[in-house]
Amino acid sequence: MLGTKRIGVVLQDRDRHLLKELGVLRIIDRETAKVVAGFKSTRRANCRLLQLTRSGLLRRFFVGSVAHGRKAVYTLSAKGANLTSAHFAGIHRPSSRLVVGDRFVEHQSGINDVYLAVKYFPAPDVRLGRWLAFSRSLSEAIKLTPDGYFELQRSGGAVQAAFLEVDLGTEALQVWQQKIAYYLQLALSGDFQKRFQQPQFRVLVVCNSERRVHNIRTAIAKQTDKIFWFSTFAFIQRSDFWSPVWLRPTGAQRLAL
Repeated sequence: MLGTKRIGVVLQDRDRHLLKELGVLRIIDRETAKVVAGFKSTRRANCRLLQLTRSGLLRRFFVGSVAHGRKAVYTLSAKGANLTSAHFAGIHRPSSRLVVGDRFVEHQSGINDVYLAVKYFPAPDVRLGRWLAFSRSLSEAIKLTPDGYFELQRSGGAVQAAFLEVDLGTEALQVWQQKIAYYLQLALSGDFQKRFQQPQFRVLVVCNSERRVHNIRTAIAKQTDKIFWFSTFAFIQRSDFWSPVWLRPTGAQRLAL
């Protein structure tokens, strides 16, 4: 079967960087690999991803459908995870098989879009300081498991901290009610300052539709008009992450971060 024969490969710095980033991204497709590893051509990206798969460092599977097209998605193998000391190991999907409607892949891809934006396409005079992913809740008292946490370092020395929530419309609004309470508790209790050594934070909520943004904003506006910022993947893709594509809990004006 194509891609299953193990072959030796001499790792380049670009390969090591790609594998290390996969420890954060968890999954990549070809276009993500081109951004992360700096491949200038699609052919070169496809060739190298296949080599890394055949060497046993990556696992490949497909998402989509025969009718609507499919694409290859890659994750670290156990060998690749050990080589990079990855915090997150590869995910368990059948290698070289078609997986239809994979919610994890869709959700992680949304998280990855934000990671790529803040690290590889930063605003002028801004760079990504640190990015954290979570496999469990922040604490026993604050049972939040954010999709990510990152710090933007500005040229003047200021640090802007933010949690990320990617919402695909699969969680009931009652779940969001509890999230809101936990985020407010985190902001007001002093626990955030102790854990992250920053004075304050934002919560960036990126949704898959304007209707979903409206529903979550309405729920949040009943409790606070602070810390939360909202956008959709479509809005961000039409402009970019740093443009005025963000809404606050109240008001109609779109703002830049």
